[in-house]
Amino acid sequence: MAMNRAPTELDKLLVEIRACRLCEAQLPLGPRPVLRASASARLLVVGQAPGTLVHGSGIPWDDASGVRLRGWLGLGKVDFYDPASIAIVPMGLCYPGRGASGDLPPRPECRQTWHPRLLPLLPDVQLVLAIGQYAQAYFLGERRKKSLTETVQAWRDYAPAVFPLPHPSPRNVGWFTHNPWFDAEVVPALREAVAGLALAGPAPR
Repeated sequence: MAMNRAPTELDKLLVEIRACRLCEAQLPLGPRPVLRASASARLLVVGQAPGTLVHGSGIPWDDASGVRLRGWLGLGKVDFYDPASIAIVPMGLCYPGRGASGDLPPRPECRQTWHPRLLPLLPDVQLVLAIGQYAQAYFLGERRKKSLTETVQAWRDYAPAVFPLPHPSPRNVGWFTHNPWFDAEVVPALREAVAGLALAGPAPR
């Protein structure tokens, strides 16, 4: 009979994160941290923060944005939601509420409290998808360009460690219409980079 595996430092931290109540008073729907992570993950997907649908289901990217994102990556749901291969850690782990022009920015407490402890426990990550301005600010710092569009256009400058992307939200349809180079040039390169990680099979040695 196989013995149960002892909890790792990452296991313990994930339990702590999912019990987080730091921002409870500021969250209109209450706290529900949504993330997935494993020490063996080779791809790290970092978006903004869960929306209302994801808050309700507890499944990251469980909405129209997720459908488009998986299309960009060339991955089906089974591979995308395999935590052994893909970690999903948004900049804000809980739904932050609604503002005048969309969801509010991710709460800063997550990146201040949890990200510095969590990310070092993902040693096998080879590629970070920095989706949106908040993720790009965190992972690229002063290397990002003056605008999100310029940063995405300069994706080669950040390879092979980070791939900056716009948010795949349906609200960004205007951006995609005005920037056809993204689908023509960036998406194929993104799919190639993701395919190179061999996420559907065992980790290359």
